[in-house]
Amino acid sequence: MSFEYLKKLPSPEEIRKQYPITKTLAEKKAKRDQEIRHIITGQSQKFLVIIGPCSADNEDAVCDYICRLARVQEKVKDKLLLIPRIYTNKPRTTGNGYKGIVHQPDPEKKPDLLQGLIAMRKMHIRAMDESGLTAADEMLYPDNWDYVADILSYVAIGARSVEDQQHRMTVSGFDLPSGMKNPTSGDLSVMLNSVAAAQQPHRFTHRMYEVQTQGNELAHTILRGAVDQHGTAIPNYHYEDLMRLLYMYSQRDLMYPAVIIDSNHSNSNKQYEEQPRIVKEVLHSRKVNPDLHKLVKGVMIESYIESGCQKVGEHIYGKSITDPCLGWEESEQLIYEIADF
Repeated sequence: MSFEYLKKLPSPEEIRKQYPITKTLAEKKAKRDQEIRHIITGQSQKFLVIIGPCSADNEDAVCDYICRLARVQEKVKDKLLLIPRIYTNKPRTTGNGYKGIVHQPDPEKKPDLLQGLIAMRKMHIRAMDESGLTAADEMLYPDNWDYVADILSYVAIGARSVEDQQHRMTVSGFDLPSGMKNPTSGDLSVMLNSVAAAQQPHRFTHRMYEVQTQGNELAHTILRGAVDQHGTAIPNYHYEDLMRLLYMYSQRDLMYPAVIIDSNHSNSNKQYEEQPRIVKEVLHSRKVNPDLHKLVKGVMIESYIESGCQKVGEHIYGKSITDPCLGWEESEQLIYEIADF
């Protein structure tokens, strides 16, 4: 075997005991979880805005950004619920490059998974404590879920993971909204199959245990665009795409049909400046069709303090070291425009 066993990592229980959340934070999370649940189920007419850096690479900058977001949340609280993106794992198409803070707490040093797991939890707790906002993260590795299960309010399953059975079954054990992205091929039936699987109970192995789940009724879809056989980006946020998804939902017996529109990735062809235009088109489609108004529950935006991106080692505070992001001024303005639409 080519595996070299380097060190045994602490269990999630050990890490959570070492870095616990307070009773106050637990109560804040429970309240936020209920608000988000009500949006997905249609009990609330508020709109979700899942917004933040492509990858959470620097604790100080991320927490600074989220505290800015919290001040905006107070101004739009009657219409919007903002969920900051604290994405601590970064999928890589070819396997190369920065894989997120869990792998590299310091992007300029070698991987250190132990310190990475601690850094992930500490950053989430600090952001929650300083801002009062609970966050979203992408579950790239199902085994990592238990390290942050008591902290997150939203989980995304990425385009490369959505067909994986372990991801689908793990989501079936969550009690919070979980967005299943369409795969990079753009096949909407694959995405909906993933939602169907996540909404069912399952028995499987998880972290050396045989476990039983009850199914996650809050599992839903995320449209993030696709890539054709020539590598060309194909957006799927247009009115016709939303109507197609609405029809496909109607052909299935799924709980709480819902979709979040990812305004970056293949929907913008990673042209981050296009995100405001894309969001406004989605809002217009939602406005002119009552059925789409019910279906589209929110948008996802990649945003940071500084616009664009940088290479690892350039040390520009609050600028993405992975995909380019919308800058703070443009992001703040976009949030107000969403609230006023």
